[in-house]
Amino acid sequence: MEENLHSPERRLIELRIEHADLDNRIDRLALDRPADELMLRRLKKRRLLLRDQISRLEVHLEPPEPA
Repeated sequence: MEENLHSPERRLIELRIEHADLDNRIDRLALDRPADELMLRRLKKRRLLLRDQISRLEVHLEPPEPA
């Protein structure tokens, strides 16, 4: 059971959920006028970092395609 809590697959799911949550938060914040530009920039930067982590994990988990 402990293995499942720390598996790369579970981490990938957690990152995707956090990324989706940030997408929603950024969308809501962007609708506010005046928008908190500093907060918006920080959230977008965090979202990009999450996307990079997701991409690295996906490459690690997916087997290489045969030539």
